[in-house]
Amino acid sequence: MMASASVFRSIAADTGEAMGAEYAIDGPADIAAACAAADAAFDAYRETGTAERAAFLRRIATEIEALGDDLIVQAMLESGLPRARLEGERGRTVGQLRLFAGVVERGGWLGLRIDPALPDRAPLPRPDLRLRMIPVGPVAVFGASNFPLAFSTAGGDTASALASGCTVVVKGHPAHPGTGAMVAGAIRAAVAACGLPEGVFGHLVGPGNALGTALVQDPRIAAVGFTGSRTGGLALVRLAQARTVPIPVYAEMSSVNPVVLFPAALAARGAALGTAFVGSLTMGAGQFCTNPGLVLAIPGPGLDAFEAAARTAMAAASAATMLTPGIHAAYEQGVAHLLAHDNVETLAQGAVGEGASRGRAALFATGAPDFLSDESLGHEVFGAASLVVRCADEAELAKVLATTEGQLTATLQMDADDVPMASRLLPVLERKAGRILANGWPTGVEVAHAMVHGGPFPATSDGRTTSVGSLAIDRFLRPVCYQNLAAELLPAVLRDDGAMAFPRLIDGIAA
Repeated sequence: MMASASVFRSIAADTGEAMGAEYAIDGPADIAAACAAADAAFDAYRETGTAERAAFLRRIATEIEALGDDLIVQAMLESGLPRARLEGERGRTVGQLRLFAGVVERGGWLGLRIDPALPDRAPLPRPDLRLRMIPVGPVAVFGASNFPLAFSTAGGDTASALASGCTVVVKGHPAHPGTGAMVAGAIRAAVAACGLPEGVFGHLVGPGNALGTALVQDPRIAAVGFTGSRTGGLALVRLAQARTVPIPVYAEMSSVNPVVLFPAALAARGAALGTAFVGSLTMGAGQFCTNPGLVLAIPGPGLDAFEAAARTAMAAASAATMLTPGIHAAYEQGVAHLLAHDNVETLAQGAVGEGASRGRAALFATGAPDFLSDESLGHEVFGAASLVVRCADEAELAKVLATTEGQLTATLQMDADDVPMASRLLPVLERKAGRILANGWPTGVEVAHAMVHGGPFPATSDGRTTSVGSLAIDRFLRPVCYQNLAAELLPAVLRDDGAMAFPRLIDGIAA
């Protein structure tokens, strides 16, 4: 890091006071240097062998684990999140690095295709055509506030970009600079241990928007990964599209994750659903991008039981420390809007907390006509707040779903007798959400090959992709076709000598 004229410090989540070491704020020269180093290292890194790259990803995981309890303690101080949550998040962080190591080794991500030459084809011969996926270039990654490990410095965006062969420049989140610095040190240690160029990974820090703006505008950056607010994500999209050479921004932004309570399920277990729902809503102070912020149901005794149980559970919910004063202030503003709304009923609020940035859980209700007439009721309130929308019948429920924005998730609480109704609603849900789940709660995202953590706008800026799971690697790849190239010019993975035996299609058929 180059010398900087100004510094900042961590803010303790539970007190709101500055703490710990000072961190130099990276300026224009630092940003330019990091991007230049990433660009200089790109060609060497993208040609690393699959075994070498997989070993690097595994070494990052090992170096993070070697940080030990000091990492957890630092993250607890900066985020206010409990130990068990952060220990689980560390496990997820290293687990996804090792997942991508396996993906790299198996080689399916290369997308190899060969259409051999047909010189005797009439009326025209076909040339020899061969295709592979290559990394797009240096990637800028923006760390997230709500997951200081799994979606931050060494989180899913960084892991998938490095797995693809892209170099990475991370803008560390200013809410947890100490945690970010420790993880960045672990990645740098892995870079050195594996004999890779230093520019494979860069880490920039500082509050405010200037750093991120300059990073996205740097002409050497080829793509962006972002997790955060809709305002922040759209600002980056606009910056990226205004460049002389526009670049893609893969931004995960805003979602209220509707939960549909079907009639038979409500009749059979309405009270149990109400209690379990509040548990999901209040987990982690509601600071999950998959938090259940909208509940749809048809009135009846089952919904009455759900609401009564939810009231009881909500009244017992303790106020929880939120990640930053800014996030807490935005949450309070969103809750205040619902409390003051003429057509919104306050069902329950949690306990009032003492101390800085304590989020008080809240549950509200409204009728479908009022929800449909006021777009603001469908907006995300990031925190432990949710809105029950009472729908007169299936038709009204379907209408509400059809008018909601794009979502990360949609949840079906259903029993066997609800299958016909769920079947009729499923086409609507497929158009609205990236993940549809039954008889669970959306909080919690499995890192797996079949997982989709994405969805139509504004859940993400590009609903064709996912930021969690092995498919996340596809965001940072592009296809290149090689036509009639001599064997010695072809990438090794596309030659006929079998030196690199990875999955491939020959004339469209798996070989």
